[in-house]
Amino acid sequence: MIAVVSGGVGAARFLRGLAAVVPPEEIVAIVNTGDDTVLHGLSISPDLDTITYTLAGAIDPERGWGLAGETWQAMGGLARYAAVRPPGSGAAATWFNLGDKDLATHLYRTARLAEGATLTEVTDEIRRAWGVPIRLLPMTDDRLATMIELASGEEVSFQDYFVRLRHDVPVRSVRFAGDDAAPTPATREALSEAATVVIAPSNPIVSIGPIRSLPGIEDLLRARRADVVAVSPIVGGAALKGPADHMLAELGHEPSVVGVARLYAPIASRLVIDPVDEPLAGEVAAEGVEPIIQPSVMSTPEIAAALARATIGAAR
Repeated sequence: MIAVVSGGVGAARFLRGLAAVVPPEEIVAIVNTGDDTVLHGLSISPDLDTITYTLAGAIDPERGWGLAGETWQAMGGLARYAAVRPPGSGAAATWFNLGDKDLATHLYRTARLAEGATLTEVTDEIRRAWGVPIRLLPMTDDRLATMIELASGEEVSFQDYFVRLRHDVPVRSVRFAGDDAAPTPATREALSEAATVVIAPSNPIVSIGPIRSLPGIEDLLRARRADVVAVSPIVGGAALKGPADHMLAELGHEPSVVGVARLYAPIASRLVIDPVDEPLAGEVAAEGVEPIIQPSVMSTPEIAAALARATIGAAR
């Protein structure tokens, strides 16, 4: 079995490539839920949904999130109420777009959670409804929220930072709120029993960080470091998608494959880096992490499959 520690878009594309070279039933994805939020009374799990839609072949290929062919009638209708909304009310918020088709997933998840189902159970039902053969595991069934302290001193939720503020404001710190949150037994089992653990090309701070923060996960990964290989989300000093590069710099980390290697050195023995970063391979190695050179910009399914093949080959 191959366990993939996963965030959103980058992890989804990697998993799609991995499923092309490994039987999908041999893959399990442990997915970040620190981004989860509640809007309009609906429970929303962005990373789980992005991975589900991508593996189902239903993702919007241009945005990298949401469903292809989506419409936005509900969001447009909410705008009618903006003028009558009392000050301080969060009703009829439109800064977080929810497509009409996408709403069905959130409606189902919310109803099932209200019936007492766990997020693990609901996630499995949703991925089966979409015909996804890879097993998807939320990192926890508890609430753990990624909170962002801005340079201004204000603390906001991750979605406020990422979507409402367009991740275009400086960050001072990141914390994970949820003292009682614990990894699910299924998550522990997958990470313990997998022959290989892959850290997907996701933001090390806000996608992989929440998973590492759960009790016992860091120790578990450290204990089997030799079996863990990571894929750098930074190529040529820049993030392919999202705020990983400037977030790393703002939090005092080097925004390069060397900085990524430094963050992952305690838990991963190898790091896959793009050929553009080959001149930094010696510095990666100096951090105690073996560099694996492989094209990692997943612009086509074929490149994603080749990246996945090289990644699991390096681990083995």
